[in-house]
Amino acid sequence: MKSNRLTMMVLLAMALGVLVGYMVHTSAATPEAAKEIASYFGILTDVFLRMIKMIIAPLVFTTLVAGLANMGDAQSVGRVGGRALGWFIAASFCSLFLGLFYANLLQPGHGLKVELPSSADGLGLKTSALNLKDFITHVFPKNIVEAMATNEVLQILVFALFFGLALGYLNHQKKYMLVDMMEEVSHVMLRVTDYVMRFAPVGVFGAVADTIATHGLGMLSVFGKFMVCFYIALATLWVLLTLAGYLVLGRDVFRLLGLIRGSLLVGFFTASSESTLPKLMEQLEEFGIKPRITGFVLPLGYSFNLDGSMIYTTFLAIFISQAYGIEMSLTAQITMLLVLMVSSKGIAGVPRASLVVVAAVLPMFGLPEAGILLILGIDHFLDMGRTLTNVLGNAIATAVVAKWEGDSDDETGLQAEAAAIALPESERLAA
Repeated sequence: MKSNRLTMMVLLAMALGVLVGYMVHTSAATPEAAKEIASYFGILTDVFLRMIKMIIAPLVFTTLVAGLANMGDAQSVGRVGGRALGWFIAASFCSLFLGLFYANLLQPGHGLKVELPSSADGLGLKTSALNLKDFITHVFPKNIVEAMATNEVLQILVFALFFGLALGYLNHQKKYMLVDMMEEVSHVMLRVTDYVMRFAPVGVFGAVADTIATHGLGMLSVFGKFMVCFYIALATLWVLLTLAGYLVLGRDVFRLLGLIRGSLLVGFFTASSESTLPKLMEQLEEFGIKPRITGFVLPLGYSFNLDGSMIYTTFLAIFISQAYGIEMSLTAQITMLLVLMVSSKGIAGVPRASLVVVAAVLPMFGLPEAGILLILGIDHFLDMGRTLTNVLGNAIATAVVAKWEGDSDDETGLQAEAAAIALPESERLAA
């Protein structure tokens, strides 16, 4: 689906979802009845996200294996990974600092004076999942089939890393046949992605209608100050990420933003980063980034470069301290930033990851984790902004690493590839 058409269809679906959701919310006899009707809208989103998930494992695996096999050696992989992680750490620190800065500047929780429950037993957040031992062991797959079945992107990446490097060291003709097969499968999966993305407006409509029908528009006004303050912080981060991309990519960063706007909208309205991954890989390739870089850096970013989630953790933690009237010294806030910097890495697979991180860290600083109950009702609307930011940050990070590696296709590179494709297979294999 063309990017402009996809953008328009998503916007129309969003508007229709708001209208239908509001009508259901206002006309339903009881809140329970509205929630029951809303659940049927949610089916549309669930179906769309399931179709997206069926693409992710084969697309990530084939793209990454083909890219690593062509990359040559482990030194090149290490260089690309090192540059990517360097960018991720810098972006994460900037995001955490911005959340801290704007929460103190705008004071979204000041004077709230809301009575909060003394217990957070009903949160349902598995904070026990957030520990270093479990994270490290979880990175390595015990069964690649299981990892693909559950879409554990980081585990798929680890297996593909070993498989691709081993394939790259082979020298006989069967290597090229296998690499060609991987490349062809990745191209087929990109075509499947195009078909699935035609259902994106339907998924967006279902997500928006479900949320508005359940909570109504009134929820937005009750916590309007918190949402406005948080989106101001996000907007600042968007500007900084774009500026950082401009320093490396020049004016091409604006062309990149134009190409990925459809993915940004889909991610925003579905509040799911997974919904954008396959299409984003295709758009980055269209931007001129070679699949070997996209297939490696982008999945890595989806686990380690969650800029939107980072800014939210510090912002929410300070908001809760303000809501309770608990003063936090500058030293305590900086310490909390450093703790969040370490504890928040690699938790993309944990359900409601941002809330899990905050709930686990709050008690360390004498803050009640029950404060999270304050924003649970509007968390979906906040998650929309977090997801868009995560997608934007990973797209720019991938483009920057590709630029540093000299792996952005220019006109000469494209002509060379076209000439190589035109060669007979026997000559291409010999080359």
